[in-house]
Amino acid sequence: MVCAKISVPILQSSLSERRTKLKQSNLHGEFFLQGNVACAEAAVSAGCRFFGGYPITPASEIAERMAFRLPQVGGAFVQFEDEIGSMASILGASWAGVKSMTASSGPGISLMLENIGLGIMMEAPCVIVNVQRGSPSTGLPTSWGQSDMMQARFGSHGDYGVIALAPKSPQEYFDLTVKAFNFSEKYRLPVFVMSDAVVGHMTEKVVIPPVEELEIIDRKYTDKKPEDYHPYEIKKGDWVPDFAKAGDGYLYHSTGLTHDHRGYPDMSEKCHVQLVNRLIDKIKKNIDDISMVEERDLEGADVIVVSYGITSRTVVPGINLAKKKGIKVGYLRLITVWPFPEQKIRDLAKKVKGFVVPEINMGQVVIDVERCAGCVKTISVPHPGGGLHKPEDIARAIEEVAYAK
Repeated sequence: MVCAKISVPILQSSLSERRTKLKQSNLHGEFFLQGNVACAEAAVSAGCRFFGGYPITPASEIAERMAFRLPQVGGAFVQFEDEIGSMASILGASWAGVKSMTASSGPGISLMLENIGLGIMMEAPCVIVNVQRGSPSTGLPTSWGQSDMMQARFGSHGDYGVIALAPKSPQEYFDLTVKAFNFSEKYRLPVFVMSDAVVGHMTEKVVIPPVEELEIIDRKYTDKKPEDYHPYEIKKGDWVPDFAKAGDGYLYHSTGLTHDHRGYPDMSEKCHVQLVNRLIDKIKKNIDDISMVEERDLEGADVIVVSYGITSRTVVPGINLAKKKGIKVGYLRLITVWPFPEQKIRDLAKKVKGFVVPEINMGQVVIDVERCAGCVKTISVPHPGGGLHKPEDIARAIEEVAYAK
């Protein structure tokens, strides 16, 4: 929660003074924050002014914080009857011109998936935070997992591009939530922040810059006259159409059906091929802008450990154990998990003996590592959730790759 540095002066003031102070600006400075609270503060800093959600552990603190903070900055919080309504509400808010967000966990995200697909098709910028827990079904509500990584990539039906970011700390939870809003506005789609119960409930130092020092990408609105505007018209060499805000005099149609540049339903093969390819290409062809990785000791490595989220912290003792035995081990952390850095893995596969992929699921992202690694040995180190990998398990997998014949 908020540390004494900010909370004590505010709590010691009168109610009216407190309200005035909190209305004046976004929080900034150094704080001791829970990850889920840092995420909510990042959303406020990024300009989010609508949150639609339904409480679910281990994500509930985000909704609680947004319910507290949004009224202070002129925004709105609405608790809906379920996750279906929550997801629909942030799509509507987005089309009304408001940056919007929801937060949930495994079963809640499952209920949101049809409307997430609608958001992809309608190209509605918004942010979906998934604080992952153990699964399947309701699984481990108060414990952790990385169970939904494939759900983020392929959960809704059909083919489309997607962006999913995985923080490893409360500070990065803040930074990547701001980044998620920027990507959602730049590429016009719902963007995932794939946290988990450990990062969500972890409390660490978080530095929040003044909002004017943050890189914030706001929505790109059309400069065309209403009579000349088409909501899905693409300029040559571009993949993202200009937006028009509801209520500004623009008349347009948007639908989950395959649609032409006017937004009108068009069931032709030609229209469907063009639309689906564009939804994929606007992510795929901008992967250099979207993809972020952290890498250490890759040069000369025989084995590379690929990880993301909280697992990227828990693998470090295992890597150190292997290094003490003389094994050259590299570290590759996927900050952007989707789109997957295919070419990066293919290039590394030419230089190493193999990869080790620990995940708190039974093997999801490892499938893409194997696909890109080709004939190079890849070992999955699965864990179903509710616990963490033991350093000895990581070190044993590294040795297996290093000494494989």
